[in-house]
Parts: sequence; C-alpha cells; structure tokens
Amino acid sequence: MESISQEKWRKAVEQDEKAKILDVRTADDYEKGHIPNAILINVENPQGFMNKINQLDKQLPYYVYCNSGSRGEQACMVMDFNGFPRIYNLEGGFENWKGKIEI
Repeated sequence: MESISQEKWRKAVEQDEKAKILDVRTADDYEKGHIPNAILINVENPQGFMNKINQLDKQLPYYVYCNSGSRGEQACMVMDFNGFPRIYNLEGGFENWKGKIEI
C-alpha cells in the first residue's frame, strides 16, 4: 500500500489501462460527485466492503480514494492484508481533487 500525490495518482491511472479506481465513500458522497470510472465500495459497511473486494481481481492495480484520505488509507490497509499487491491511496482525497468529476 502506498499513499501518493494527486499528480502521481492521476498520471498512473492515465498510463495504466488496467488501473481500477475505487471510491470508498458513502453512496450519498458518491452521488454528489466522483472521479470518472470510479467503482463505489463503501468502506464504512465492513461486511459489504469485504464481500465486494473479494470479488475483485487481486492482480490489478487499485487506486483508492475517500473524502480526505483517512478512509482510503483504511481501505488500502484492509486490501493489503487480504492479498492485494498494488493499491494506492490518493493523498488528501476527493476534497483536494483538481481533475474531472462526474455527478
């Protein structure tokens, strides 16, 4: 697990066609705006979060974000513990995001 800057995170996502973006906020937060192509998996619902990550391909790179970075870091630690080798947390989270947003 690694926390990386917005610039490094964005470049990595753009350059890796296998990259998957995970939004670990609530559904309400997601509906107010999210990074394009983000998959919603709410880390605040532990059982649902575990069920959904267990369906993911562990060999793909996952770029994770929450609102400020702390829930994203928590999600990354859980994923790391569960055998995901390439997970990256967005430092500062969505509230500091300067890129495109979908609503």
